[in-house]
Amino acid sequence: MSHAQGQAAAPSPADEHPWRTIAHNGLWKQNPGVVQLLGLCPVLAISTTVVNGVSLGLATALVMAVSGAAVAAIRHFIPNEIRSPIFLLIIAALVTCVDLLMNAFVHPLYLTLGIFIPLITTNCIVLARAEAFASKNPVPKSALDGLMMGLGLTLVLAILGAMRELIGHGTLFSGAELVFGDAGRTMVLHVIPTEVHYQFLLASLPPGAFLALGFLIAGRNLLDEHRKRRAARASTAATPLTEVQ
Repeated sequence: MSHAQGQAAAPSPADEHPWRTIAHNGLWKQNPGVVQLLGLCPVLAISTTVVNGVSLGLATALVMAVSGAAVAAIRHFIPNEIRSPIFLLIIAALVTCVDLLMNAFVHPLYLTLGIFIPLITTNCIVLARAEAFASKNPVPKSALDGLMMGLGLTLVLAILGAMRELIGHGTLFSGAELVFGDAGRTMVLHVIPTEVHYQFLLASLPPGAFLALGFLIAGRNLLDEHRKRRAARASTAATPLTEVQ
């Protein structure tokens, strides 16, 4: 056996930092909202304000984290032929718990989000991560993957909601009283004074949601390309010049 064959293969960056890789994938590289483009129905429909978007995003992140852990815990006991129905049952049970909790503790927000809370069950992001990751990995990694994917979606919903709310009504954090009660009214930021009576209806309508999401995807792609070019320049500058023989 040669010396090269006897040496162990060098670990990849993903093997050295698996937790960092999972977080990076969920928040940026494989972000479900602007990269995988999954679950666009709630993304476009509920992102009219920051509060609505973040609330639904956090509820989805909670379901994804717990469902990922649950699927990973029983993955060796699930027959391959019926894994999808079992995954859906787990997700539906968790969504029902979230639905009941929101109805009990944040009822005004629950009424505002409406049907989009139960529809987390059929959100393809949740089932896709259970199928693609949780069914093949241990519990801690699966829970982190679900959480990071959910937080990545929450980040997209927060930015999209801020864009649409700011352009459409000139405010930020409108509707905070739905979560925090009367104290939430003091959290609303009127970027454009109320005396102006500003309103740009397109931003609040579905076409505005498509346009805002398109700009968000384009911005993310531009940042990614800029980072790659900068890394390539740094790599070229760090490479020593070979001597001419």
